[in-house]
Amino acid sequence: MAIQPSELILNPDGSVYHLNLKPENIAHNIIFVGDQNRVPKVSKHFDSIRFKTEKREFVTHTGSYKGKEITVISTGIGPDNIDIVMNELDALVNIDLETRLPKENLTSLNIVRVGTSGALHQDVPVDAFVLSSFGLDINGMLHSYKTESIQHPDIEDAFIKHTRWDENKARPLIVKNSSLLENKFESALTHKGLTITAGGFYGPQGRVLRLKLRDPELINKIASFSFKGIHSTNFEMETSAIYGLSQLLGHHALSLNAIIANRASGTFSADPGQTIENLITYTLDRF
Repeated sequence: MAIQPSELILNPDGSVYHLNLKPENIAHNIIFVGDQNRVPKVSKHFDSIRFKTEKREFVTHTGSYKGKEITVISTGIGPDNIDIVMNELDALVNIDLETRLPKENLTSLNIVRVGTSGALHQDVPVDAFVLSSFGLDINGMLHSYKTESIQHPDIEDAFIKHTRWDENKARPLIVKNSSLLENKFESALTHKGLTITAGGFYGPQGRVLRLKLRDPELINKIASFSFKGIHSTNFEMETSAIYGLSQLLGHHALSLNAIIANRASGTFSADPGQTIENLITYTLDRF
């Protein structure tokens, strides 16, 4: 049956509702950035730009870099925004927007997040790059979908036991990256590990300003987690949602993080803009 207009909302021009995009507007190689102001910082490196649009926090530029067509999209912050971006991107390539029927032959996108993050250990210094081998969802967004086929319950159970996880909160879910993209983007410049995806920046990541935390020791428990060579490396707010939805929808995804803060040492990058620029050029060249 055709997908109803209330479920797949289109703008009057036929573009998907939030992203303001039509199928012909995107490449199959896509870079996600959180900040809409970071989109032109990526596309300035393109040899040419053939399309631009923006709506709310979602800014998109599509162009060519050294013969490779690439789209860069700002997602905004948080797993809720990733839910919008991933589903609408998938609709662009895998649903016929005129008939509203899923296509018989599905398309896989290559999606690489270029984000910023805070490291949990001193051996991952500020200005380093983290390649997320796994994303750990502690925000609960993925529980809206059937995720059994993509989870790693052995790691999840070990994490729950180690952190004495509050049973009143959503069960942590662990999702792997795309091995294809990991092999393409890893190098001596990347640290690999488990990226924790929180649903907020302050309390959910263990930061204390004026409000008391429900579990003051949570960040220390998370930082000390290790299981069969898998270590917690950093906190952010998007990776697990990207990994989970990409796997469920049949896309390839990888998260690269510029480390601009180190929670263990309390330090912050002296030049975070340059660190992000370095990660942008690294990502483009690997594509």
